[in-house]
Amino acid sequence: MAKQSARSKAKDSLISSRPGGDGRQVHNQILLALPRNERERLLPKLEFVRLQSRLILHDVGDTLQSAYFCNTGLISILSVFPDGKSVEVGLVGKEGFVGLPLVAGFRTAATRAVAQIEGTAFRLSADALTGILRECVTLERMLQQFSQIMAMQATQIAACNRLHEVEERLARWLMMTADRVGTNSLALTQELLAQMLGTRRASVTLAAGILQKAGLIAYTRGSVDIVDRQKLEDVACECYGLMQSQLEKWRADSE
Repeated sequence: MAKQSARSKAKDSLISSRPGGDGRQVHNQILLALPRNERERLLPKLEFVRLQSRLILHDVGDTLQSAYFCNTGLISILSVFPDGKSVEVGLVGKEGFVGLPLVAGFRTAATRAVAQIEGTAFRLSADALTGILRECVTLERMLQQFSQIMAMQATQIAACNRLHEVEERLARWLMMTADRVGTNSLALTQELLAQMLGTRRASVTLAAGILQKAGLIAYTRGSVDIVDRQKLEDVACECYGLMQSQLEKWRADSE
């Protein structure tokens, strides 16, 4: 009994907001919001993993073996075309989860999920997720809500990529990324930015130069620092504000 109690305390220490000595402090907002009884059921099934930049978590057509609660870093969800070209349709950071088809009972991936900024995650096997959702109603509800958030995000990003100028889209993407990784210093290359925005690298270079000359960002090889967040938000297209406004409405609905 004493051993079981000690084990429970150890699990609780992982989920607490206090810094952990093993670097495995939980930042994922879904895990942090779970009631204690659901945490105790879920935590033993989670595996802490480190995600290197460019690591593909799953690709189009893959049978989903695992789901991920993103803890730190950034994961991009990409729509991939037959010729190999891809464009980002969603971003997932510490607020989210990768593996949403599993929540709906689907086992095949329709998109590619790739770690764009290295970080960590808590991995859960597909079979374990299916079982745990039957026991954890709050977790199921939160994952269903997150699926709606990702659908809204994909719709808005698609419209944004079609209608807005590259510098507006770049400003929007930098704001969204900073929100998810929790810092204004972002490890990003122009090649990556071009892929995420679905445009040419030369266009990203020009757009980044415009934002840098305006004093909104500082760009060096492989790194972007947001210097003036408020002005960058002003430059960003209305898509960022629309998505934030909808998120606030949905948060209010769920309270």
